[in-house]
Amino acid sequence: RLSLEEVLQWSQSFEKLITSKYGPMIYQTYLETEHSEENIKFWLACEAYKKITSQRKRISVARKLFTNYIESQAPNEINIDSPVRKTITRNLQEPTESCFDEAQRVIYMHMERDSYPRFLESKFYQKLKQSLQTNSNNSTVN
Repeated sequence: RLSLEEVLQWSQSFEKLITSKYGPMIYQTYLETEHSEENIKFWLACEAYKKITSQRKRISVARKLFTNYIESQAPNEINIDSPVRKTITRNLQEPTESCFDEAQRVIYMHMERDSYPRFLESKFYQKLKQSLQTNSNNSTVN
């Protein structure tokens, strides 16, 4: 269950949000309200990609990541610069577990600097905190 303690820790750093149990899912839900969830989806997909051990599966998933997020006009195109995009395109010939690392780092920074501060200020986050505070107050009264 989502705890008030976990939700309060998210305001300490983006790292705490993104590495917590429920943080990524809640953050993604918030980003969907802004129509900008491609960043967190890409970041999470990269985390899963790094754990792939089968080369055949790695090639398949790398191609999916590329067509979904990296190539020009991709359905969920992320905001990375041309050199990073070119490096990934080259790496696709023989994808390694680190071939998306630079793009993932760039996207992490975008989220940390841009959407994360908005998330903390949002009604979405404030209401979540408030509802958990109310629940914890009610449970201490009983």
